[in-house]
Amino acid sequence: MPRSVNSVASRKRRKKILKSAKGYFGARSNVYTVAKNAVEKAWSYAYRDRRNKKRAFRRLWIARINAGARIHGTTYSKLIHGLSQKDIVLNRKVLADLAMNHPDAFEAVVKEAV
Repeated sequence: MPRSVNSVASRKRRKKILKSAKGYFGARSNVYTVAKNAVEKAWSYAYRDRRNKKRAFRRLWIARINAGARIHGTTYSKLIHGLSQKDIVLNRKVLADLAMNHPDAFEAVVKEAV
């Protein structure tokens, strides 16, 4: 009985990898084995950094809130504690936006919390 190789599926698999490697430098974009390694590495970085992006933004928001809070004579930790005591539910993204773009609204929040 002849050997059956599913060339349609093989070609599709290789085309998927080479399409993902489009724009890579040198052999990484057109040699399958090299492209496969580059694409798998890229996918692992993408997976990792989708999680790291969340951490980085939270760190940025906290820095902005702290800077805004210190202008009004308090600290980040005292502000967050005051907000939780008064049951004011504002997430860090919104607080950071207020601190950056709407200073009077942020000042009102700080006065209410502290």
